[in-house]
Amino acid sequence: MSFKILGINHKTAPLELREKMAFSEERLGGALRALRTQAGVAEVVILSTCNRTELYWAGSAEGGELTDWLTRHHAPNLDLAASLYLHQERQAVEHAFSVASGLDSMVLGEAQILGQLKDAYRIAVQAGSTGPALNKLFQAAFSAAKRVRTETQIGANAVSIASAAVALARHVYSDLGARRALLIGAGEMIGLTARHIAAQGVRDLVIANRSLARAQMLAAEVKAYAVGLDAIGDELEQADIVISCTASPAPLITKSLAAAAVRARKRRPIFMVDLAVPRDIEPQVADLEDVYLFTIDDLQQYIDQNLRQREEAAQGAKLLIAEEAARFLADYRVKDAAPAIRALRSQAEGIRAQTLDQARRMLASGRTVDEAFEFLANTLTNRLLHGPTQALRQAAESADTALADTLIRLLVDERERH
Repeated sequence: MSFKILGINHKTAPLELREKMAFSEERLGGALRALRTQAGVAEVVILSTCNRTELYWAGSAEGGELTDWLTRHHAPNLDLAASLYLHQERQAVEHAFSVASGLDSMVLGEAQILGQLKDAYRIAVQAGSTGPALNKLFQAAFSAAKRVRTETQIGANAVSIASAAVALARHVYSDLGARRALLIGAGEMIGLTARHIAAQGVRDLVIANRSLARAQMLAAEVKAYAVGLDAIGDELEQADIVISCTASPAPLITKSLAAAAVRARKRRPIFMVDLAVPRDIEPQVADLEDVYLFTIDDLQQYIDQNLRQREEAAQGAKLLIAEEAARFLADYRVKDAAPAIRALRSQAEGIRAQTLDQARRMLASGRTVDEAFEFLANTLTNRLLHGPTQALRQAAESADTALADTLIRLLVDERERH
């Protein structure tokens, strides 16, 4: 059965168009069932994220037919042709494996897409829109992604601001679980940082923000506790890690405030990251001994270095994916050919049994052994070659050189084996 993928992503379409083409989780089940009614769509999975919408299907339907369906479903007044891509057969398999492994993501090597792909597959299974072909494809994609993660460094280095800040903290403190962290702000960046740092085992976590209510909302999510900005001085004395990102027009942590905290801590070091523009932490704080201050520019240099390392790892990952795709397709084609092989063997067995029975009747009627053998050999040859001979004639008449070449290659290979 044929594999195909039709989609748009961050490389081919702007955010405004990707938003129009997205499927909410609530609508996915209905969309999958609608697609299954399309002629030539035997199985289908829809992957829809902020960066991509892709239709994975098995069957005879062509890309143009699914493009028409997608246009009718989402954007009847939009011309999608320039933004859509179509992958088929081996290219489709390699694309599915690349998506699962994070090689086709906006952030190279990010792991979130694998979970999103698993969710898309789960929803399709629940909707009854998958079958043997896509089940095999998606299980193989998950396996390929696991191998890429295990055998390459594609996801080893932080490449987002939030994850880089936490990764640097881990360089300073090997055991983050034993440290106290103060996060200043409650916006999107601090929210991401809070989730990253909580995932690394930090349990003693404080959220400080001008709006105490917003701080409390984020604190509840990551099991921290919240304070107002007026408590920063006291919290600094207890904090091993400080990460700040607010919209304050003036620094919230001055050199004198930081110096007082260092004295109170009896020179236990403080790791600080200032993600704000304009800065929340006075640059002169970096002059203090026992304070390690990093700015957003420092993090960008760290991220750029990590991205280069991921790009190097991606080359090895692409080789693994090509290998996995070739293995999958070879196994799949063998299994796909099994019914035809069984039918061919059954037909040959029927011809053999019929011809052998005729030869035995010849012997019983008094014909010689040589005559029976001659009949058996000639008749088996003619009957077994009748189908291939007819196919060759028809291929020649219709100029189907591929079929003729295949049959000739099979006969040549068989002759060489014997």
